[in-house]
Formats: sequence, structure tokens, C-alpha cells
Amino acid sequence: MIKLTRVLRDAKPHEAALRLPIDKRIKSRLRAELTDGREVGLFLPRGLVLRHGDLLESDDGLVVQVESAPETVSTVRSTDALLLARACYHLGNRHVPLQVEAGWIRYLHDHVLDDMVRGLGLEVIAEQAPFEPEAGAYQSSGQGHHHHGDDDGHEHSHGGHHHH
Repeated sequence: MIKLTRVLRDAKPHEAALRLPIDKRIKSRLRAELTDGREVGLFLPRGLVLRHGDLLESDDGLVVQVESAPETVSTVRSTDALLLARACYHLGNRHVPLQVEAGWIRYLHDHVLDDMVRGLGLEVIAEQAPFEPEAGAYQSSGQGHHHHGDDDGHEHSHGGHHHH
């Protein structure tokens, strides 16, 4: 089995592709198959989210490019930026990993969420497509940046009162 242990910072010609859905691209330990059928094992730093186009390298120098596999997603397209923003707000409130693009948003297909978004007056299309969520959507709770930010906010705003 080929062991992929490094994420390359610089572009290099790649010899193979690894096509994975998002739930596999958030795992740092994984067994998978390259598109040419060879078996690989991922042994990557934890807390990494592999994105489409990332290059991985094995100890013996094989370079593999990550591809986002098409999966069942819900895509919301609208020319109404306010409506899309409203949908982002409600989805974000539920901590739904979200892909946000100009004129459309996308999340992993979910009937409950689809109904909620339709309730806001938007059209939802369930389709097969690659899913590339916003960076930070899959942070493990141990290193979530959000919590630090919130704590700091409270320190500064209420810090003065505690001392008096």
C-alpha cells in the first residue's frame, strides 16, 4: 500500500488522482483507492481539510492530486443577494458546512434544510456535484478559532468590570 504522508506546498507534476467526498477529505487517517485502482493510506497531520487540487506525496515520491468527488448536494442559486445572505445566516446558525459562491450556495443534501431554505423563498436543487465548503467549516472543536475569538471579545468588553 502506498503511504501518503505529506501535503505539498509547491506545485509538482502529479502521476495519480485521489477522488474523495468531503467526509473523507476531513480525515487524516484513511484507506482509499486512487482513480487508477492502486490502494493508498493517508497518514496526514490532523485537523487538515483536503481541498480540490491539493497535492499529496508518498515517502517514495509519488505525487497524487486530490479531487472532490461529486456527491449529493443541495444547491441554491439566486440573483437576490439579500435572500442568499439570509439563507447563509440561517444555515450558519445551525453550523452547516457551507460553500458560498457568487450567486449560489451549496451544502450536503438534507431535506429539513431544503425545506427551511424554500421557506425563505429560494429554490433548492438537489444534484450531484463536488462540495468545497468554506475554510474552517470542519474545524475540530479542540482547535476551533471561533471559541478563542468569543472569549477574547468577552474579556475586552467585560474585563474592566470584574476588577472594581
